[in-house]
Amino acid sequence: MIFNGPVQQCFSADYSVGMGRGVLAAAFVIAAAMAGAASGCAGSDEAEPTKATTPPPSFTTTAPTTTAPDNGDGIDPLEGAGTESVSAADDGEEIALLNRVAVGRHEGYDRVVFQFRNALPGYRVEYVKPPLHEDGSGNRVDIEGSAFVLVRMERASGFDVETGEGQLVYEGPRRVGSAQAGTSTVREVVRTGDFEAVLSWAVGLGDRVDFRVLTLAGPPRLVVDFRNH
Repeated sequence: MIFNGPVQQCFSADYSVGMGRGVLAAAFVIAAAMAGAASGCAGSDEAEPTKATTPPPSFTTTAPTTTAPDNGDGIDPLEGAGTESVSAADDGEEIALLNRVAVGRHEGYDRVVFQFRNALPGYRVEYVKPPLHEDGSGNRVDIEGSAFVLVRMERASGFDVETGEGQLVYEGPRRVGSAQAGTSTVREVVRTGDFEAVLSWAVGLGDRVDFRVLTLAGPPRLVVDFRNH
């Protein structure tokens, strides 16, 4: 009689029995094998079963994710949004240095993010009428869309003038279109000025929609969300 697996590893001796004691010897071997398997073999390489563990909760450093409205009966992800201007004063002494602009689509809203290296500036976000003009030069700025929101950030710049001869901090594009960002309401985001610590970007929209303004930390960010469809 041959035993595979752990039983074969535990029992390497040959068992020779006579015809008259065959049944008894076989019963003895099976009982010993069961006892050995229950107590474990010194040479067994079978791994012990692992205990299931509950994964730790996930954490994010961004705004909490919300659910899009469902035929008007769901949760509104832009609670408190509107079309009136939103503003806040600058509460610091240093110039906020812009180092990133991000545009993207979410369920229920399109998001525009202005990220700063060191601090948040004061800001004013409001609908404006075309034509739009560049700060300093006064040149006309063409932007895609039928409604326009101007994001004006004061004591802010994409250029650091306090590092010797100066350092360019924002190295991204001056224009970001919906084809790049995959947005539905936001058609184009265009820089319209970076002059004397006043930084301005215009957002061209497909329609006049509600928006909300958020500020986030780590890193400092000014966020403008526009309702999409």
